[in-house]
Amino acid sequence: MKIVIDLVKIGQFLKKLVKPIVMLTAFYLGANAVLFIEKARPSDFGFYKDIFSKEMVIKPSKSYPMRQYGDSLSAQDWQDAKTAWRYFENNYQEKTGLFNSVNQYPATTFWDISSSLHALMSAHQIGLISSKEFRQKMTKALNSINHFQLFEGQLPNKVYSTETLAMVDYSNHITQEGVGWSAMDVGRFLGAISRIRKFYPEFTAVTDSIVSKWHINKILGTDATLHGIGFSFKDKRAKIVQEGKLGYEEYASKGYIVNAYDASESYRYTDFIKFIDIYGIEIGADTREVKYHPAYNFVLSEPYILDGLEYGFDINSRELAYRLYKVQKKRYKKTGIPVAVSEDHIDSAPYFVYNSVYANGKTWVCYAENGDEANEFKQFSTKAAYAWATLFKDDYSPVLKQSIKELNDPEKGWYAGRYDKDGKINTVLTANTNGVILEAITYKLMGPINRINYQKKKEK
Repeated sequence: MKIVIDLVKIGQFLKKLVKPIVMLTAFYLGANAVLFIEKARPSDFGFYKDIFSKEMVIKPSKSYPMRQYGDSLSAQDWQDAKTAWRYFENNYQEKTGLFNSVNQYPATTFWDISSSLHALMSAHQIGLISSKEFRQKMTKALNSINHFQLFEGQLPNKVYSTETLAMVDYSNHITQEGVGWSAMDVGRFLGAISRIRKFYPEFTAVTDSIVSKWHINKILGTDATLHGIGFSFKDKRAKIVQEGKLGYEEYASKGYIVNAYDASESYRYTDFIKFIDIYGIEIGADTREVKYHPAYNFVLSEPYILDGLEYGFDINSRELAYRLYKVQKKRYKKTGIPVAVSEDHIDSAPYFVYNSVYANGKTWVCYAENGDEANEFKQFSTKAAYAWATLFKDDYSPVLKQSIKELNDPEKGWYAGRYDKDGKINTVLTANTNGVILEAITYKLMGPINRINYQKKKEK
């Protein structure tokens, strides 16, 4: 009888446990489902998101050492601008109106086309070239772009010959099939043409003609996020993939948004943000590590300096940019070596690297495009240093400007940077490095270059 009574009590006790066990199990499965979906695509899951993130709001700093724009250009500014423009003079293709992306290498991407068009507008607005020269070059460039063959007849190929306008691969070999499209490059180009339309509305018809041929719905899909033809590190196959990580994704999305395309899901900084403590500074990084997604989450200067120079920081990009600037400044104070890291071409194999504050779970790391570590090619980036020193004004700004004084040839342009390993100059010359410097000088004169500000320079 005693055994029976005990079994009954045990049964009653277990019955009472059923409901909380079911609830806990359901919560566990639901939470993991949320986390799984979070890895799959950006979305705002409300209170679930708050449970699993310590900081979903990007808390602003009390003050920022932002440099005021609207200054007149100094003699040094003029010389810096002339040196940068010399690159474009040396790499202009008279027949097509395009500029080489790398010195004397007759190919370009839409990222570098954007750099070149920004450089051309900056050269005119600063006063380096006449209105006549500007209009001749802009007309020829846009007409050439308007005649580009498109990848699968839908979107611009990633690379084109600046001599023949043919679709080419990254080795500049003609390819009838093309090598895919980049949502990042298209987004930057859309930002460049928004500047063209604002300052030079006579080119609106041709820019409209260019974009009207593009199937931008292929990039934005059905979820207002950015997609490109990507190369998977896992299975080594090209496929349509979500493109862009924190910083890059939001910067590129602004190009779509200012052209009235819905890229709203890609614009939200807090969808996939986490914070990495480096020297006591919480820098923003993307939660989508390469083990889950076919791209690295590089945290470096490039998208933030372009955002500041071209659009003007928003409340989130300003804070994330400032933290990134501060952590590079802090590293300089610890090591005594000036720090300005970004993506850059280099003058030997692997020829292009992403020098990062953080990527793939590691800090102060450099990667080649194929995902291999390339720490021997870490460098001080000329364009990053110039841009940071233009955007922020504190005791680190003159250090950056002083550190790039020798990184140029007035007859060739600005070099990409200086290698950390041995202090040698990275002698590669590119449209992007020289374009960013011209953007920075224009910013000093006029403010964010995609805005029409009160300091707009009058036509000649």
